Amino acid sequence: MPLKISRILHAGYVFDCDGTAIAFDPIVENPFSRNCHAFPDVRFDLDQVRQLRLDAVFISHFHDDHLSLESLDFLDRATPIYLYCIFDELFQMIRTLGFEKVARLRVDVPVRVGAIEVIPRRALDDDVDSLFQVRAAGVNVLNVVDSWIGPETLAQLAGLGPWDMVLWPFQTMREVAVIAPRLAGPARPTLPDDWLEQLQVLAPRYIVPSSCQFVQEDWSWYNQAMFPVTYRQFAREVGVAVPKAKVLRLDPSASVLLDADGLTQAAPLPWVIPVGPQEIDFDYRPGLAPPATADIARRFPALSEADAALVLDFCRHGLLERYRDMELFEDSYFQQPRLWRLSLYRHDGATTVLHYRLDGDLIDLVPSPGLDEAPSWTTDVPLAKCHAALVLGESLTSMYMRINDADFDAATLEQLKQADITDDPLIRCLFNDAIGAYQAAQLKRLGYCVDTH
Repeated sequence: MPLKISRILHAGYVFDCDGTAIAFDPIVENPFSRNCHAFPDVRFDLDQVRQLRLDAVFISHFHDDHLSLESLDFLDRATPIYLYCIFDELFQMIRTLGFEKVARLRVDVPVRVGAIEVIPRRALDDDVDSLFQVRAAGVNVLNVVDSWIGPETLAQLAGLGPWDMVLWPFQTMREVAVIAPRLAGPARPTLPDDWLEQLQVLAPRYIVPSSCQFVQEDWSWYNQAMFPVTYRQFAREVGVAVPKAKVLRLDPSASVLLDADGLTQAAPLPWVIPVGPQEIDFDYRPGLAPPATADIARRFPALSEADAALVLDFCRHGLLERYRDMELFEDSYFQQPRLWRLSLYRHDGATTVLHYRLDGDLIDLVPSPGLDEAPSWTTDVPLAKCHAALVLGESLTSMYMRINDADFDAATLEQLKQADITDDPLIRCLFNDAIGAYQAAQLKRLGYCVDTH
């Protein structure tokens, strides 16, 4: 009996073998994670999803494009959920949805579900995510999800071969580059050397470009600036580096049967319905000039007076309290006295500008800095997106925040080139303690009382 492998969307798969069906990182929303739109486009027959009787769901990590409670909400509550995560709050949130069995995955500890064995393997950042080894029907599959593989794990995986298929995270996301485009260098025109070297070590029969099956809103400049790798490029470079492997593109709903003799096409998932052309590819445009944040802010609806007031109150009071409570890194850009300018853009393009004096762990609002004093760090963000981060758990990558999009003197510019973009005070105050914020907001939208303790 062969192993059937079906693509749902992004990092989501269904593995089916000899009457056992399990899912990995299932997402049945489009868009998901607020503004990630399926690429290529699909819709979901949610009535069929509700009728699914999966034998288990495995989730590689807690990021909202992998662990979505609004997607899990469509599944039968008797479905066992296995999650790799070091934070207890996320397990409790899944239990709050009503799932009866929620278990913690541990590195190198196998989980047997019927005819399929799943073994979590250590990712480079093992405080966050994991990869999965899957054994069934005599074949050996490595689902890298969107993790990085460290040297020790690579050596381990090499000894666990031969590999029949590797699901490889093929897109090199330029998430920092679009946040700070003025300081960003050009994208590397080729795949990372270590990717090709690792694939050569693994030497699988089949390689699937995996994860990152999404783009942002159709008007978003991110679609031409964040995704530098195309399917064509991946197939070409991997084909040269690992000539004995076949690169196989699996779009949403597509299914294949894998066994020791090879691979054949199979019936697609009936509840994942392709919409429009599917053989499309990413369109990266190096050197693309980003639109002004004021123009981006006009894309979002107006906040109510109360919601706008909530954001401004946070920026004038709550942000200062959070910043003072956090511990600054020793090499932080803000260990020296700095003037920070925060600009909040409304839907009509109007701007609220606030200035702050920072010195180490100290921060204070500056009512009106002198005309001869220029800011040494700037942050621009749509007011609506700041509200979404505060209330809806929106992640940094969808906020359209712009860091240091200003003219600086030469000395400041040299210092900024060495600074860490995530040292930004707004980023730190919104996201430093935001573990599970998106999922907590999902629970509220679904009508559940949020209690993670």
